[in-house]
Amino acid sequence: FLFTGNMGTLINMLPLFLLFLLLKPLQFQLITDGSLTDEEFEEHLDGTGPSREPTKKLFKAHVIIDPERPLHDPTYCSNEMKRKNVHRQFYCVKEHFFLQASYEDIQKICHNTFMSCGEEVGICFTSEKKIEVVHCVLTSGIRMPNCEYTSSYEKGWVFITCRWQNDIREIIPESVVGMLTSTGKVPSYPHHS
Repeated sequence: FLFTGNMGTLINMLPLFLLFLLLKPLQFQLITDGSLTDEEFEEHLDGTGPSREPTKKLFKAHVIIDPERPLHDPTYCSNEMKRKNVHRQFYCVKEHFFLQASYEDIQKICHNTFMSCGEEVGICFTSEKKIEVVHCVLTSGIRMPNCEYTSSYEKGWVFITCRWQNDIREIIPESVVGMLTSTGKVPSYPHHS
């Protein structure tokens, strides 16, 4: 691991969170079109299925929150997941994070301190400041538009993966893989069946 600045302080304060990151890789999966075979759907339930590479445009559309909308609405996730068309080949995603920050601020995280987020995720980057987040967890449904989610408002440090997008020649945020809340609690992540 490479830790500098504020992240070192965060790590000293919350070693159990880091252990959690090492033991249970977090995932974000996003595909916007197509259909799944039975075998691919089983892979989806395991979290190992194929995924379409996100782009700057998709990340902005599917992760960045409209600053005008109230974040404490209990139906926020169910409504926004449908409105923003967030799904995995029309199947419900198990978990999603909406961030209330500018795309440029999120993109800057790709240049922050990095750490390992487990084998499946690899290297991730953490925000240096707290970000307002709506954390969505699937409660019912399998296919769009029948996906229903719980919505919980959080404020804390987010962990993202980044990648190079060759056509625009920029490092872009790829996915939000988790967060550490400002109270030091780790949100519960759904287990794969």
